Amino acid sequence: MTFWQKNLILLSCLLFFWFLCSFGFGILFSEYISFIKIGGFELGFWFSQQGSIYVFIILIFTYSYLVERLERKEKK
Repeated sequence: MTFWQKNLILLSCLLFFWFLCSFGFGILFSEYISFIKIGGFELGFWFSQQGSIYVFIILIFTYSYLVERLERKEKK
């Protein structure tokens, strides 16, 4: 597999995870997770307002780390 194929697979997985957190937990599954409270707010509301942003920032750093590791592996 080439570098770009691995990179696209990695990117697709991370974007799917972000979609699951933002759309899935924030909209689709919010009724099922609303019994959990964070700072007085239901977890579904928290994900739709702030959680998806936090997850996105974590995914940016994760992507940066994993691509750097992938580049080092490809150079060897």
